[in-house]
Amino acid sequence: MDRWRGRIALVTGASSGIEASLCKELVKNGMRVVGCARNVDAIEKLAEELKDLGHLYSIRCDLNNESEILEMFEEIRDRYDRIDVCINNAGLCKISPLINGDTESWRNMLRVNVLALCICTREAIKLMQEKNIRDGQIIHIGSVLGHKVYSSGGSSFYSGTKYMVRALVEGLRQELRREKSGIRICSVGPGLVDTEFMERMFRNKEMAETIRGCVATLGADDVTNAVINVLKMPEHVDVNDILVRPTEQTF
Repeated sequence: MDRWRGRIALVTGASSGIEASLCKELVKNGMRVVGCARNVDAIEKLAEELKDLGHLYSIRCDLNNESEILEMFEEIRDRYDRIDVCINNAGLCKISPLINGDTESWRNMLRVNVLALCICTREAIKLMQEKNIRDGQIIHIGSVLGHKVYSSGGSSFYSGTKYMVRALVEGLRQELRREKSGIRICSVGPGLVDTEFMERMFRNKEMAETIRGCVATLGADDVTNAVINVLKMPEHVDVNDILVRPTEQTF
């Protein structure tokens, strides 16, 4: 990680769970980290905890709103004059089956899981290219449901958005190679992770606890370690797709 020391990383949706773990580990490894979320209180609290270790800066941004995303990148440009790593971690899952789900839930998932991810990626690459950064890294936090549809819980549409993320990774990889760019792109797909995401997904704490009782879930740090391993790769190695699952998980 030495080559990343002092360089700038953006982590979207950086208020809890995997996001907070990512911010903490990147700061510990010497990166200057920007975390964005709609509610930045948790990021600011984490920044205070990490102030003796390094730099974490919060930006309030609603990823449903393109103008706010563009304003965030302008703030990054003005404050840091560059970006080296963009980790698109923000995502949401609403239980909304294909046969009777509601359109607004589908629309929300598309806006955050796909469109916001694409806009952040586009703006990050634009800034990297402006500053002639040839070894930048884009990382999307996807899901095991981007590799396998598991529809019994009503998550088919969510799974569709995560399949699209994998397609976007390969599409971006090909576009970057055609431009002879050294910027790399990777998707990290976690299986079951013990974070607040499950409660938000099912809107039912008891159901989330039942799932936790069925399998030894990953911790947020397990996913973070996979991301750090991607960043540790030498410049001639482009890791594009990683699955990280609990050993006991069957799907």
